[in-house]
Parts: sequence; C-alpha cells; structure tokens
Amino acid sequence: MEPGTGDPDASGMTTDDTARNKQLVDTFIQELFSKGDLDAVDRYLDPDFVHHDPPVPGAPDGPEGFRYAAAMVRRACPDWHSELHQLVGFTAGGTHRAELLGVAATGNTLTLPGINIFRVRGDMIVERWGCVDLAGLMHQLGLIPG
Repeated sequence: MEPGTGDPDASGMTTDDTARNKQLVDTFIQELFSKGDLDAVDRYLDPDFVHHDPPVPGAPDGPEGFRYAAAMVRRACPDWHSELHQLVGFTAGGTHRAELLGVAATGNTLTLPGINIFRVRGDMIVERWGCVDLAGLMHQLGLIPG
C-alpha cells in the first residue's frame, strides 16, 4: 500500500475511499443532470436515500426528488450542465428553452450556483444536504426583482 493512500483518518476513511466517493458523486451528478439519464437515480441513490434539502419546491421525498428535479431542469434547459468545484461547491446552467417554475422559455442562459454535501455508504449515496441559489434563479426568470 502506498504511504498516505491507505492509512485511515480519524473517521476510518482512507484517501482511496475519499477519491472513490468523490468520483461516485461526480459521476452521479454528470449522468443525471448533465446527460439527463434519469435512471442514474436507481444506480447511485440508496432506496432509503434521505434528501435533507429538496433541490426544488414540490420535489417528492427520497430518490424520486432528484429524478423530479433533473427531469424538470432538463426539460426547461436541455443543455444543462454541472461543473463541480472542489466537489462541494458547483455551478450549473443551461439555456432556458421550455417552461420552468411557471415561466415560459426566454432563450437566456440560466446559472445556478450551490453547495452539496453527500454521505456515501458502500457504493450508494445515502444522504444529501445542500443549498442552491433559488432566489438568484428566480431573479433570472423575472419572478422576483434583483
């Protein structure tokens, strides 16, 4: 074992575990939101997944909340893509080509910065805490003043 890669930290995690978990989360986000593969929910989220902060208003609990959010965003912005920053912070965006949150397509590019924290157990994501700039998105859509 290489020094520093296999030695567990205080939580019992090794750098190999951390790298594997980061890759799992990145792959999930890219497949679900950037590629629009709604089946990624079934491959990466534990059936008992807990969504502490639903990604969009009205999203159902559990894994279906992610499927709901991705379907809504990809329908409105088919070129939606996510760029992970340090795997905690991200900026996502796409061209507004269909109705989103009651607003007809504008053709404008929308951006949505946010923070996600995921808990992984084995090969599945079991929890998410997060915050997205929903007020900023609503401003871009003209729903609230700037």
